Amino acid sequence: MRSDRGQSAPLGLKIAAACGLLFLHLPILLIFVYAFTTEEKSFVWPPPGLTTQWFAVTWNRPDVWEALSLSIRVAAISTAIALVLGTLCAAAVSQTRFFGRETISLLVILPIALPGIITGIALRSAFALADIPFSFWTIVLGHATFCVVVVYNNAVARFRRTSGSMIEASMDLGADGFQTFRHVVLPNIATALLAGGMLAFALSFDEVIVTTFTAGQQQTVPIWMLEELIRPRQRPVTNVVAMVVVLVTLLPILFAYYLTRDGDQIAGSGK
Repeated sequence: MRSDRGQSAPLGLKIAAACGLLFLHLPILLIFVYAFTTEEKSFVWPPPGLTTQWFAVTWNRPDVWEALSLSIRVAAISTAIALVLGTLCAAAVSQTRFFGRETISLLVILPIALPGIITGIALRSAFALADIPFSFWTIVLGHATFCVVVVYNNAVARFRRTSGSMIEASMDLGADGFQTFRHVVLPNIATALLAGGMLAFALSFDEVIVTTFTAGQQQTVPIWMLEELIRPRQRPVTNVVAMVVVLVTLLPILFAYYLTRDGDQIAGSGK
Protein backbone atom coordinates (compact mmCIF):
# COMPACT_ATOMS: atom_id res chain seq x y z
CA MET A 1 0.00 0.00 0.00
CA ARG A 2 1.36 3.40 -0.99
CA SER A 3 2.03 5.80 1.88
CA ASP A 4 0.53 9.30 1.72
CA ARG A 5 2.98 10.84 4.17
CA GLY A 6 5.15 12.36 1.46
CA GLN A 7 2.27 14.02 -0.38
CA SER A 8 1.76 17.74 -0.03
CA ALA A 9 -1.45 19.06 1.50
CA PRO A 10 -3.97 20.68 -0.89
CA LEU A 11 -3.62 24.43 -1.38
CA GLY A 12 -7.06 25.10 0.11
CA LEU A 13 -6.13 23.23 3.29
CA LYS A 14 -2.89 25.21 3.58
CA ILE A 15 -4.77 28.51 3.22
CA ALA A 16 -7.36 27.43 5.79
CA ALA A 17 -4.62 26.41 8.23
CA ALA A 18 -2.81 29.73 7.73
CA CYS A 19 -6.02 31.69 8.32
CA GLY A 20 -6.69 29.70 11.47
CA LEU A 21 -3.20 30.37 12.82
CA LEU A 22 -3.49 34.08 12.03
CA PHE A 23 -6.87 34.25 13.78
CA LEU A 24 -5.36 32.65 16.89
CA HIS A 25 -2.03 34.47 17.04
CA LEU A 26 -2.56 37.88 15.44
CA PRO A 27 -4.16 39.33 18.61
CA ILE A 28 -1.11 38.19 20.59
CA LEU A 29 1.19 39.93 18.13
CA LEU A 30 -0.90 43.10 18.50
CA ILE A 31 -0.31 42.99 22.26
CA PHE A 32 3.42 42.94 21.60
CA VAL A 33 3.14 45.92 19.26
CA TYR A 34 1.01 47.94 21.69
CA ALA A 35 3.66 47.43 24.38
CA PHE A 36 5.86 49.80 22.34
CA THR A 37 3.28 52.42 21.34
CA THR A 38 3.68 56.08 22.27
CA GLU A 39 -0.10 56.45 22.77
CA GLU A 40 -0.92 55.92 26.44
CA LYS A 41 -4.70 56.43 26.60
CA SER A 42 -6.20 54.30 23.84
CA PHE A 43 -5.40 51.57 21.34
CA VAL A 44 -4.79 53.33 18.01
CA TRP A 45 -3.88 51.45 14.84
CA PRO A 46 -1.39 51.94 13.46
CA PRO A 47 0.53 53.15 16.53
CA PRO A 48 1.50 56.83 16.19
CA GLY A 49 5.04 55.96 17.24
CA LEU A 50 7.19 53.35 18.93
CA THR A 51 9.07 53.65 22.21
CA THR A 52 10.61 51.46 24.91
CA GLN A 53 9.75 53.84 27.76
CA TRP A 54 6.91 51.66 29.03
CA PHE A 55 9.34 48.91 30.01
CA ALA A 56 11.06 51.31 32.41
CA VAL A 57 7.70 52.55 33.69
CA THR A 58 6.55 48.97 34.29
CA TRP A 59 9.82 48.09 36.02
CA ASN A 60 9.32 50.94 38.50
CA ARG A 61 5.69 50.15 39.31
CA PRO A 62 5.53 48.45 42.77
CA ASP A 63 2.00 47.18 42.14
CA VAL A 64 3.27 45.19 39.17
CA TRP A 65 5.94 43.53 41.29
CA GLU A 66 3.45 42.74 44.05
CA ALA A 67 1.05 41.08 41.61
CA LEU A 68 3.89 39.22 39.90
CA SER A 69 5.28 37.98 43.21
CA LEU A 70 1.87 36.75 44.32
CA SER A 71 1.25 34.93 41.04
CA ILE A 72 4.65 33.21 41.12
CA ARG A 73 4.29 32.11 44.75
CA VAL A 74 0.75 30.81 44.20
CA ALA A 75 1.75 28.96 41.03
CA ALA A 76 4.85 27.43 42.65
CA ILE A 77 3.06 26.12 45.74
CA SER A 78 0.00 24.97 43.77
CA THR A 79 2.31 23.06 41.43
CA ALA A 80 4.17 21.45 44.34
CA ILE A 81 0.89 20.29 45.88
CA ALA A 82 -0.30 19.03 42.51
CA LEU A 83 2.91 17.06 41.93
CA VAL A 84 2.52 15.19 45.22
CA LEU A 85 -1.23 14.54 45.08
CA GLY A 86 -1.38 13.98 41.32
CA THR A 87 1.48 11.47 41.36
CA LEU A 88 0.08 9.52 44.32
CA CYS A 89 -3.38 9.43 42.72
CA ALA A 90 -1.97 8.33 39.37
CA ALA A 91 0.07 5.56 41.01
CA ALA A 92 -2.96 4.27 42.93
CA VAL A 93 -5.26 4.30 39.90
CA SER A 94 -2.82 2.83 37.40
CA GLN A 95 -0.93 0.30 39.51
CA THR A 96 -3.68 -1.21 41.66
CA ARG A 97 -7.20 -2.52 41.26
CA PHE A 98 -9.91 -1.69 43.77
CA PHE A 99 -13.62 -1.03 43.94
CA GLY A 100 -14.54 2.47 42.71
CA ARG A 101 -11.26 3.09 40.88
CA GLU A 102 -12.93 4.60 37.81
CA THR A 103 -15.14 6.77 40.00
CA ILE A 104 -12.10 8.18 41.80
CA SER A 105 -10.41 8.83 38.47
CA LEU A 106 -13.50 10.73 37.30
CA LEU A 107 -13.62 12.79 40.48
CA VAL A 108 -9.95 13.73 40.11
CA ILE A 109 -10.35 15.09 36.58
CA LEU A 110 -13.75 16.69 37.22
CA PRO A 111 -12.46 20.15 38.28
CA ILE A 112 -10.85 20.78 34.90
CA ALA A 113 -13.93 19.49 33.05
CA LEU A 114 -16.29 21.84 34.89
CA PRO A 115 -16.59 25.52 33.89
CA GLY A 116 -14.24 27.63 35.97
CA ILE A 117 -17.09 29.73 37.31
CA ILE A 118 -18.71 26.61 38.80
CA THR A 119 -15.48 25.65 40.53
CA GLY A 120 -15.02 29.22 41.76
CA ILE A 121 -18.56 29.47 43.18
CA ALA A 122 -18.20 26.07 44.85
CA LEU A 123 -14.92 27.04 46.49
CA ARG A 124 -16.24 30.41 47.62
CA SER A 125 -19.29 28.75 49.15
CA ALA A 126 -17.11 26.18 50.91
CA PHE A 127 -14.84 28.87 52.35
CA ALA A 128 -17.83 30.88 53.51
CA LEU A 129 -19.46 27.81 55.09
CA ALA A 130 -16.23 26.93 56.93
CA ASP A 131 -15.73 30.59 57.89
CA ILE A 132 -12.31 30.67 56.19
CA PRO A 133 -11.17 34.23 55.36
CA PHE A 134 -9.73 34.93 51.93
CA SER A 135 -5.96 34.74 51.96
CA PHE A 136 -2.95 33.56 50.01
CA TRP A 137 -3.87 29.97 50.88
CA THR A 138 -7.41 30.18 49.56
CA ILE A 139 -5.97 31.09 46.17
CA VAL A 140 -3.50 28.19 46.40
CA LEU A 141 -6.29 25.73 47.22
CA GLY A 142 -8.36 27.03 44.33
CA HIS A 143 -5.50 26.66 41.85
CA ALA A 144 -4.45 23.27 43.20
CA THR A 145 -7.87 21.83 42.26
CA PHE A 146 -7.09 22.01 38.55
CA CYS A 147 -3.28 21.76 38.79
CA VAL A 148 -3.70 18.27 40.28
CA VAL A 149 -5.62 17.22 37.17
CA VAL A 150 -2.81 18.29 34.83
CA VAL A 151 -0.17 16.36 36.77
CA TYR A 152 -2.48 13.37 37.18
CA ASN A 153 -3.19 13.11 33.46
CA ASN A 154 0.52 13.17 32.59
CA ALA A 155 1.54 10.78 35.36
CA VAL A 156 -1.21 8.20 34.85
CA ALA A 157 -0.47 7.97 31.13
CA ARG A 158 3.20 7.36 31.86
CA PHE A 159 2.47 4.84 34.64
CA ARG A 160 0.31 2.82 32.26
CA ARG A 161 3.16 2.65 29.74
CA THR A 162 5.68 1.57 32.36
CA SER A 163 6.12 -2.18 32.68
CA GLY A 164 5.08 -3.57 36.03
CA SER A 165 7.63 -6.36 35.64
CA MET A 166 10.45 -3.90 36.38
CA ILE A 167 8.90 -2.98 39.72
CA GLU A 168 8.39 -6.66 40.55
CA ALA A 169 11.99 -7.43 39.60
CA SER A 170 13.25 -4.62 41.81
CA MET A 171 11.29 -5.91 44.78
CA ASP A 172 12.45 -9.50 44.11
CA LEU A 173 16.07 -8.28 44.19
CA GLY A 174 15.58 -6.92 47.70
CA ALA A 175 14.81 -3.25 47.10
CA ASP A 176 12.32 -1.64 49.44
CA GLY A 177 9.48 0.61 48.31
CA PHE A 178 11.50 3.82 48.48
CA GLN A 179 14.46 2.34 46.59
CA THR A 180 12.17 0.97 43.91
CA PHE A 181 10.49 4.35 43.50
CA ARG A 182 13.80 6.23 43.41
CA HIS A 183 15.75 3.97 41.05
CA VAL A 184 13.03 2.38 38.89
CA VAL A 185 9.76 4.31 38.93
CA LEU A 186 11.00 7.90 39.14
CA PRO A 187 13.43 7.72 36.18
CA ASN A 188 10.57 6.45 34.00
CA ILE A 189 8.02 9.07 35.04
CA ALA A 190 10.35 12.04 35.67
CA THR A 191 9.80 13.77 32.32
CA ALA A 192 6.02 13.31 32.62
CA LEU A 193 6.06 14.86 36.09
CA LEU A 194 8.26 17.74 34.93
CA ALA A 195 6.00 18.38 31.95
CA GLY A 196 2.87 18.17 34.11
CA GLY A 197 4.42 20.51 36.67
CA MET A 198 5.31 23.12 34.06
CA LEU A 199 1.85 22.97 32.50
CA ALA A 200 0.29 23.29 35.95
CA PHE A 201 2.50 26.30 36.70
CA ALA A 202 1.52 27.97 33.43
CA LEU A 203 -2.20 27.37 34.02
CA SER A 204 -2.00 28.68 37.58
CA PHE A 205 0.00 31.75 36.58
CA ASP A 206 -2.63 33.05 34.14
CA GLU A 207 -5.80 31.79 35.88
CA VAL A 208 -8.57 34.39 36.25
CA ILE A 209 -12.01 32.95 37.05
CA VAL A 210 -11.22 30.76 40.05
CA THR A 211 -8.88 33.46 41.39
CA THR A 212 -11.67 36.02 41.26
CA PHE A 213 -13.74 33.91 43.66
CA THR A 214 -10.90 32.98 46.04
CA ALA A 215 -8.57 36.00 46.20
CA GLY A 216 -10.63 38.56 48.07
CA GLN A 217 -8.79 41.89 47.77
CA GLN A 218 -5.53 40.35 46.58
CA GLN A 219 -4.37 40.81 43.00
CA THR A 220 -2.56 38.25 40.93
CA VAL A 221 -1.16 39.37 37.57
CA PRO A 222 -4.31 38.49 35.53
CA ILE A 223 -6.59 40.26 38.05
CA TRP A 224 -4.27 43.27 38.06
CA MET A 225 -4.39 43.40 34.25
CA LEU A 226 -8.18 43.35 34.17
CA GLU A 227 -8.39 46.27 36.57
CA GLU A 228 -5.69 48.23 34.75
CA LEU A 229 -7.55 48.04 31.44
CA ILE A 230 -10.29 50.33 32.76
CA ARG A 231 -7.82 53.08 33.63
CA PRO A 232 -7.43 55.83 31.02
CA ARG A 233 -3.67 56.30 31.33
CA GLN A 234 -0.57 54.15 30.86
CA ARG A 235 -2.42 51.36 29.11
CA PRO A 236 0.79 50.22 27.37
CA VAL A 237 1.99 49.12 30.81
CA THR A 238 -0.75 46.48 30.74
CA ASN A 239 0.51 45.28 27.37
CA VAL A 240 4.07 45.05 28.66
CA VAL A 241 2.88 42.87 31.52
CA ALA A 242 0.72 40.85 29.11
CA MET A 243 3.77 40.24 26.94
CA VAL A 244 5.68 38.96 29.96
CA VAL A 245 2.77 36.68 30.88
CA VAL A 246 2.71 35.25 27.35
CA LEU A 247 6.42 34.47 27.51
CA VAL A 248 6.26 33.08 31.05
CA THR A 249 3.43 30.70 30.15
CA LEU A 250 4.56 29.86 26.61
CA LEU A 251 8.08 28.71 27.46
CA PRO A 252 7.02 26.04 30.01
CA ILE A 253 4.37 24.74 27.60
CA LEU A 254 6.90 24.41 24.76
CA PHE A 255 9.39 22.73 27.08
CA ALA A 256 6.71 20.36 28.34
CA TYR A 257 5.86 19.45 24.74
CA TYR A 258 9.55 18.81 24.03
CA LEU A 259 9.82 16.51 27.06
CA THR A 260 6.72 14.45 26.29
CA ARG A 261 6.87 14.14 22.51
CA ASP A 262 8.97 10.97 22.83
CA GLY A 263 7.03 9.70 25.82
CA ASP A 264 6.46 6.31 24.19
CA GLN A 265 10.16 5.49 24.67
CA ILE A 266 9.72 4.02 28.16
CA ALA A 267 11.99 1.38 29.59
CA GLY A 268 10.20 -1.93 29.58
CA SER A 269 7.15 -0.60 27.77
CA GLY A 270 5.21 -3.16 25.83
CA LYS A 271 6.90 -6.09 27.58
